[in-house]
Amino acid sequence: MNLRELVSALNDFASLSLAESWDNVGLLVEPSPPHTVNTLFLTNDLTEEVMEEAVQKAADLILSYHPPIFTPLKRVTWKTWKERLVVRALEHRIGIYSPHTAYDAIPHGVNNWLAKGLGACTSVPLHPSTAPSYPAEGTHRVEFCADNTEHLDTVLSKIKDIQGISCLTTFPARVEGEEQTRVSLNCSQKALLEVVALLSQNSRLYHKTEILLLQKPLLPHTGMGRLCTLSEPVSLSDIIERIKSHLKLPHIRLAMGMGKTLESPVKKAALCAGSGSSVLKGMEADLYLTGEMSHHDVLDAVANGISVILCEHSNTERGFLSELCDMLAVHLQNKINIIVSEKDRDPLQVA
Repeated sequence: MNLRELVSALNDFASLSLAESWDNVGLLVEPSPPHTVNTLFLTNDLTEEVMEEAVQKAADLILSYHPPIFTPLKRVTWKTWKERLVVRALEHRIGIYSPHTAYDAIPHGVNNWLAKGLGACTSVPLHPSTAPSYPAEGTHRVEFCADNTEHLDTVLSKIKDIQGISCLTTFPARVEGEEQTRVSLNCSQKALLEVVALLSQNSRLYHKTEILLLQKPLLPHTGMGRLCTLSEPVSLSDIIERIKSHLKLPHIRLAMGMGKTLESPVKKAALCAGSGSSVLKGMEADLYLTGEMSHHDVLDAVANGISVILCEHSNTERGFLSELCDMLAVHLQNKINIIVSEKDRDPLQVA
């Protein structure tokens, strides 16, 4: 498959518009065209050891969940390990693509996979994603009423000359027993200032003006983190065993909520793969599940009676790769070979 076709298909699988604004997602390293991809190589972290594995397995494109290039590179030399990744990729004509938080947000993504470790439950995003565009043109809607037809025609004529106006409509309305004309229009942020300036020249129009901020619609089942409601309450000790089994971990880190024990029931769990402090903060739940949190955020949760389970950052993400492999095989109609790294692992271990 041509690289550009494959990148387009990957973007269809998970729109990059869902990624957080601070993230660095998409095609990060592109060999000179034409570039055919026969083997897609999946990894959570692209380390030098994983890069050598990709070279040995003749990968044509690496899909690295975490972007190996995050802050801008000022040079590409052999001095730092991230620069060496780029050098090795280009030497061996291997592209690098990263979806990161786009995969966090999608309904069939990392957080959905992590939620399966809790057992039977229903889940909703903690921070729902919005559609990438407005359902209609403009960012604001302006509505006002007028009773002077001749003066209204003059105002409408001036409004039509303003750039960024759309969906301009008029319809009869009865206001306080009087027959009037109601005007509705959509406009851009810049056009809004001109519309308001125009209407403010007539106090009667200005005092009857309403301005509405248009919101992008929420996308169902899409967004950061998940609030999971278990079908049946389960003891904290049972939840711990379920999570360890799902993540294939011999241990986790536990902070017990104030007044809670291992036998305390868990009905609601808020989770976020990776580093969950900012996503979980302030959420009402019996349990927080994530990879890592700051010390003080853990203290805050515990003081509020919320238990915290930490599994290390990438341990809450890596297991998704095998599920991703199967989903991409179907999405790409088995047109290319897809393999999962065997060298990729969390850098932290118990000594």
